[in-house]
Amino acid sequence: MQVAMVAAGFTPGEADQLRRAMGGWRRPGLIDSFQKKLIDGMLEQGFPEDFAERVFKQIRGFGEYGFPESHAASFAKLVYVSAWIKCYHPAVFTAAVINSQPMGFYAPAQLIRDATEHGVEVLPIDVNHSCWDCTLEGKKGRGSRVEGREPEKEGVPVPLWTLDSGPSTSLRPWTLDSGPWTQPSLRLGMRLVRGLSKVAAESIVEVRTSKFHSITELTARARIGRSAVEQLAEADAFGSLRLDRRSALWQALDQAPTVEELPLFASALTGDFPTPALPKLTPQEEVLADYHATGLTLRQHPMSFLREDLDALRVVPANQLKDYPQDRPVKVAGLVLMRQRPSTAKGITFVTLEDETGVSNLIIHAKTWKRFDLIARRAGAMIALGKLERQNEVIHIVVQHLEDITLRLHLLSHRSRDFR
Repeated sequence: MQVAMVAAGFTPGEADQLRRAMGGWRRPGLIDSFQKKLIDGMLEQGFPEDFAERVFKQIRGFGEYGFPESHAASFAKLVYVSAWIKCYHPAVFTAAVINSQPMGFYAPAQLIRDATEHGVEVLPIDVNHSCWDCTLEGKKGRGSRVEGREPEKEGVPVPLWTLDSGPSTSLRPWTLDSGPWTQPSLRLGMRLVRGLSKVAAESIVEVRTSKFHSITELTARARIGRSAVEQLAEADAFGSLRLDRRSALWQALDQAPTVEELPLFASALTGDFPTPALPKLTPQEEVLADYHATGLTLRQHPMSFLREDLDALRVVPANQLKDYPQDRPVKVAGLVLMRQRPSTAKGITFVTLEDETGVSNLIIHAKTWKRFDLIARRAGAMIALGKLERQNEVIHIVVQHLEDITLRLHLLSHRSRDFR
């Protein structure tokens, strides 16, 4: 405002209008309406035209990217604290971010993958251990006790606290000075089970004063319906009951009656009926079922099942791109994690692919996007051919050709996060 008043003769009111225009960066062309007045005013004050042009470009540029100092300082503090927690306590960081979903660029699958790559043990969803939110679990050392609970055997995982609701009166919170407690593992919460209501999950946790030994016992105590049991079975959440996904789904079909509906048969509702010998799911079917039920897997990455075919097509794994020659054609493949098209990128779309070894970053120019429009917009997994470019440690592929491989993985339930 001061530059506009001193250098271009703006009145205080006109300078304030310029300030407001700088804050209206989502309205294209608003700040450009001040270009002529600012440049003409600076010329009248005797400034060179090229200098006046540069001043206006600086003002316009700040209007697109600038922040007030207090705003920037607040963000910087959040980033610093978050980075510190992620560096030293990755399980805590990951649990907190997943419990805050939906937010940010990364889906839970990518957050979990990053955590495991940084040494975090991730434990599956389980009706005997999981809460609604993701929680932390530690392994007890000798002589340690949990307030309000009987001592447990050494090495037995003990649930700690949900970051959302704070520590329970019967559970000991994990802290930096927790003595014999080791760095915690991350237990996935039932919030990740697609379709499962928070009410059903909290009903299970509320009555879980002792371990469930059968699905029938769980439904009788928690009073949840068949649909909730089926959703948990599809998420493979009955591992502690020694039931695989198919066996649990079979048992779920028999869960319609409850103690209230059949009080005379209450004693018979404590165990599950025998399950016939059902064929096991293949490893690939297990992974796809995980993605369908929870959007992530703790098993093999889906792309690993196509690696032999991808090798035959000379597709380069993401972790080998750092050693690949620059400016050379290269093929990469993976699940589409996200698509981004910033308003300032002149029609360029940035796409991130993930395979079993890491991620690769694609740059798709407007003409290429238009040529492969359907694949570019909708594919859940793709092969990309392009030229590798490297700037310092940043590697990206300038795409020339795209191929949809979603159907090869049957990943119709996988969805990328798109920001446009």
